[in-house]
Amino acid sequence: MQLHINLCKLLSWLTLAIVCLLVTSSYAFAFEANAKAAYVVDMTTGTVLISKNADTPLPPASMSKLMTLYVAFEFIKAGQLKLDERLPVSQHAQDYGGSTMFLTTRDRVSVEDLLRGIIVLSGNDACAVIAEALSPDGTETGFAQLLTQRAQQMGMTNSVFKNSNGWPAKGHRMSLRDLALLTKRLISDFPEFYPMFSQKEFLFDGRAPANSLNRNPLLGLGVGADGLKTGHTQEAGYGLVGSAKQGDRRLIFVLSGLTSAGERANEAETIVNWAFRQFSLKSFGKKDTNIALAPVWNGSSSNVGLALSKDLDVLVPVLGNTPVKFIVEYESPIPAPVQAGQEIGTLIVKAGDMDDVTIPLLANTTIPMGGFFVRLMTAAKSLLSKITNGPKVAL
Repeated sequence: MQLHINLCKLLSWLTLAIVCLLVTSSYAFAFEANAKAAYVVDMTTGTVLISKNADTPLPPASMSKLMTLYVAFEFIKAGQLKLDERLPVSQHAQDYGGSTMFLTTRDRVSVEDLLRGIIVLSGNDACAVIAEALSPDGTETGFAQLLTQRAQQMGMTNSVFKNSNGWPAKGHRMSLRDLALLTKRLISDFPEFYPMFSQKEFLFDGRAPANSLNRNPLLGLGVGADGLKTGHTQEAGYGLVGSAKQGDRRLIFVLSGLTSAGERANEAETIVNWAFRQFSLKSFGKKDTNIALAPVWNGSSSNVGLALSKDLDVLVPVLGNTPVKFIVEYESPIPAPVQAGQEIGTLIVKAGDMDDVTIPLLANTTIPMGGFFVRLMTAAKSLLSKITNGPKVAL
């Protein structure tokens, strides 16, 4: 039997400071993105603030270079690629048009310079050099297949890669939700490399003074922006995968299909300011706080405490009057043995029209199997219940 428990009705020993709070409302959700597709998520809580065509596979242009960077970081972390390693430049890499580091086949370029060339200069040639070095068959096509496979493994189900850099190609697609997931993984999996995304200028060998500045329009504006990647092709329009951090909150935003670099800059800055001003982070409980008791079947104890698996921080709009509700769900009774830290329930947080937030609930202690007499009493209670509640015969 699955139990649903409203936290407002739980035992008085609950240490959650506030259970039902009037917050939120439709006012904060009045924002309409101009971009053809937009996805904005509060990384701290996982709350989605804007979702417009977020699951539609679209041409990602240079924003797809983030996947090449992710896989390169994986190879470096695994010890299969070194930052000071110098890689050759093929004719294929040299021949790429668009954004470039102006590499030639006479070059051997360090991996670190190639990574900065991709992040800051958006070098298509740099991507191709990395791709051919890491490809299972030594070709960019083979590397693109590797990217697609890795993306699927990471849960990016609307992503297919035909090259390493987003150069227009039939079938090369990513959804904005996938790009946001990838961004979250870049930030959380590679904190040692993430600061590279905030680099404003890279003067590689003095070759391209006109292409030395990071195209991210939000860097240096004082809004907390510290990455990640712009994109533009005629088919895709102007796009941006960005992230910004203010205080304890981090925002991830993805835009696509804007008509100009200026519109992209204005839209991105407006969204960042809106998301940080209109929403605030509320703490309702700390990790390991017990919030409920659940009955245990055949255990040495008849109940086990359900504890928060992480801090219960909820993003709520600043204005409004919609209540925040908390619901505990678990299968009852929980069979012994129970191990401390075992996931045995879920806390669901509902705040108005916002997406539900779910937090796993863990057993706060170990409950071994009960002794012979405990099991005997349990069996007797079960038999009595069947007799008492057995099928009724119509007379």
